[in-house]
Amino acid sequence: MYHIVTGAAGFIGSNIVKALNERGVDRIIAVDNLTRGDKFRNLADCEISDYIDKREFLDSLLAGRFDGEVAAVFHEGACSDTMETDGRYIMENNYRYSLSILEWCLAREVPLLYASSAATYGGSREFREDRACESPLNVYAYSKFLFDQIVRKRLPEAASQIAGFRYFNVYGPREAHKGRMASVAFHHHNQLRGQGRVRLFEGNDGCENGGQKRDFIYVGDVVRVKLFFLDHPDKSGIFNLGTGRAQSFNELAVAGINAHRALTGKRPLLLDESRNRGLIEYIPFPDALKGKYQNYTQADLTRLREAGYDAPFADVESGVAQYVQCLSARYSHV
Repeated sequence: MYHIVTGAAGFIGSNIVKALNERGVDRIIAVDNLTRGDKFRNLADCEISDYIDKREFLDSLLAGRFDGEVAAVFHEGACSDTMETDGRYIMENNYRYSLSILEWCLAREVPLLYASSAATYGGSREFREDRACESPLNVYAYSKFLFDQIVRKRLPEAASQIAGFRYFNVYGPREAHKGRMASVAFHHHNQLRGQGRVRLFEGNDGCENGGQKRDFIYVGDVVRVKLFFLDHPDKSGIFNLGTGRAQSFNELAVAGINAHRALTGKRPLLLDESRNRGLIEYIPFPDALKGKYQNYTQADLTRLREAGYDAPFADVESGVAQYVQCLSARYSHV
């Protein structure tokens, strides 16, 4: 039996492939679009059975090529650019493609574990998996929101697992290919290496400089949750996947600064010390993001905990420290 991972050469997909390998699973069908060829590096240290282009995969799937041969589908493939404005492209990639996979999995009773997004909450101040809390601010968020609505309608009659995960701000190894859409932690690392300081947005909508808060989650924690659900195919639903802890961009910046200082044995700094030493620079808040930016996110983990996942999540201090060690070692897969 195969495990199918769409978006397998991407950030979270490749981390899932690697984690499956560490369990001794290598019968993996990796699905992706390698128009950006540099993404291959994310799979170079992984074992898979086959690679299939995303355009060919769906035709093969619907033609019955994999019938009776699939243990589970991890659907991670999507256009993840929240600034993409081509709604037709977004809806085809993130909604219609996902819907075809959902129908195939339901018809054959194959577990489906798929990527949703905390972007579905938009400007809400409540981050509960509830329709009343959802208000997408862009077409990317709407594509994820709409698919979640279809899942909700299908869940009561589903004979197999459907588990969707609303990722909050994920950071960690294997994201370098994402460019400007890579995590803030990744960009901070490069800024510290290149300019000796990190850049943060000035305050907006009542926030102080660098005071915007997000729920930042280390990719290793994301993968552990996904594998927990793989091991418990009786658990279905839509679940927040964050730490349940909102931390400011200032805190993230200081974590990165101190992780770099630790590499050379220097003592950690507090926020004011980092500012006074010129290690943090505040830049004007972009006009293009006004009205489209989440100044605050914090996952409500009630449903995830009720499903039985009880492991702790790394805070930015420990998660960023792990990440900077990986990046500074110049592993080929980061």
